Amino acid sequence: MARSSFELAGVHVAPGTRAQIDVPIAKLYTHAPLHIPVEVVHGRQPGPVLLVCSAIHGDEINGVEIVRRLLRASALRRLRGTLIAVPVVNVFGFVQHTRYLPDRRDLNRCFPGIETGSLGSRVAALFREQIVDLATHIIDLHTGAIHRTNLPQIRAQLGSSSETARMADAFGAPVILNAELREGSLRAYAQNRGVPVLTYEAGEALRFDEWSIAPGVRGILRVMRTLAMLPTSRQRAISRPAEIANGSSWARATGDGILRPRVRLGARVAKGQLLGLVADPFGNAEGEVIANADGIVIGMSNLPLVNEGEALFHVARFDAIEEAENAVESFQQDYEPTLETM
Repeated sequence: MARSSFELAGVHVAPGTRAQIDVPIAKLYTHAPLHIPVEVVHGRQPGPVLLVCSAIHGDEINGVEIVRRLLRASALRRLRGTLIAVPVVNVFGFVQHTRYLPDRRDLNRCFPGIETGSLGSRVAALFREQIVDLATHIIDLHTGAIHRTNLPQIRAQLGSSSETARMADAFGAPVILNAELREGSLRAYAQNRGVPVLTYEAGEALRFDEWSIAPGVRGILRVMRTLAMLPTSRQRAISRPAEIANGSSWARATGDGILRPRVRLGARVAKGQLLGLVADPFGNAEGEVIANADGIVIGMSNLPLVNEGEALFHVARFDAIEEAENAVESFQQDYEPTLETM
């Protein structure tokens, strides 16, 4: 029996073909229509329906490039199942270089959404109904916020399903953060419906970072192979498995001033260690930012100008800290930035 076509937003995609679909979402003030761009790759053989989406926060653009490269992968010619690729979910924010929607709402706090609600709620409802509810598995691509950068990492609720844990392990990021669900997020909505979801966090908003992009592409392809959507690869295996963090916390500025970091992203730190110094422009008053736990720096501020209480260094805690440090070092060696995939 021949496999049926895949339908999205009223468009039918035949087995063994791919199609770009513009899903209507809203209109601008000028009455010009606005669309969410989607590409569907529908394999000849049955399998999972994987949604890979990016830019739910409009300024988090690393994922846009990850999706572009993923769609160029030659392995997709032998795809089993269906890939739904959405490079830009929050089109409003993407065009305006901002994290938010025009009503200043965070789209990733609006799910499942309501068709008659606020703009954020309406966009979430449309994206959910037209795209998300078709997926059996989801990978959601993110970066740090503006002026903050993240070490490549997977965030997932590992205890929710063995499938989620299997996907997280297959991705190959150096760190897996066993993160609780946040109300209103895409991950919370899908996970509560029994759909396994990974959130890949890497890099900084409004910046392309090859050290984040290349691992993201390879990680998605690894997950697809684990799900039997793609044939197994002869490429060498991950040099060292990811370590699971059992928690994380932010070290914050103790005063206002100019930050001088004393550690780098991915560094191993000890409780009580100096992470940075905050001083006024003359250096008369100088405050210390101290690590509040042993761990690995998985996120940090890139903006030297800070206010008291501002989150500066994100430290993840591990039961096996040496193994975590080795995993980060192996990852850094494996993914020296190159131009070969650009």
